[in-house]
Amino acid sequence: MRDWLHLTLRAPLMAFGGVAIDHMGPTRDFPSLSAMTGLLANALGYERYQGTELQALQDRLIIGALTSRQGRRLTDNQNARVYDKEPGWTTYGQPESRNSGPSYGNPARHDQLGNQAGRKWLTHRRSREYLADHETRVVLRLEGVGAVDLDDLRQALMHPARPLFIGRKTCLPTAPIFTGTLRAETVLDALRAIGLPGHALWPADAGDGAGTASPQDLPPGAMSHDLPDLRNWLSGLHTGRRGVIEGFLT
Repeated sequence: MRDWLHLTLRAPLMAFGGVAIDHMGPTRDFPSLSAMTGLLANALGYERYQGTELQALQDRLIIGALTSRQGRRLTDNQNARVYDKEPGWTTYGQPESRNSGPSYGNPARHDQLGNQAGRKWLTHRRSREYLADHETRVVLRLEGVGAVDLDDLRQALMHPARPLFIGRKTCLPTAPIFTGTLRAETVLDALRAIGLPGHALWPADAGDGAGTASPQDLPPGAMSHDLPDLRNWLSGLHTGRRGVIEGFLT
């Protein structure tokens, strides 16, 4: 039997980012492996530039997720007026100015609007999906040996180095994320040990030779597919996919 951490992701609004195209930011029903890596890394106090440590954490992480309460989707339409050469903060902690270009608006019309006379501007528009009143349970463990172990993650979730959020910084949890520990052999057994019905997702291969479940143990109607939810933490790009199984647990 293996030890698993049991987490509760519950918030008025949360976001499990999917594949983003153009200005659209969709959300899935389940957290990605890269998102859970980021949440745990934030609890541990990792910084964005620690690509090697972040990659090692993602490579060792085995997760399964279960929707214990299905929320509703809502879309936030965001608009921001940005002036040419206006500095903005970056993820690496230094302000950066945008270059002026032909896409910036007419300063004459800009003057008529009564905003910063003579300066060109453009409007950034983007849409972001959220899950409202949604709750997901997550089971996780670490494969192999590395810089952190399961007890380190448990301690970090109970006493995080920084405030934790679910998907986006505005998505603050309404319950402690760490719920408890479970004993189970496979990730599917760990999800069943939660004792709640719901739509679930788990890896098709646990990666350590133990597998996730025998075919006869899968719930009726379970389907397998590839999920693009990996991140290359050294390059900072989302790339890669893994095999997962989806099904309804009773």
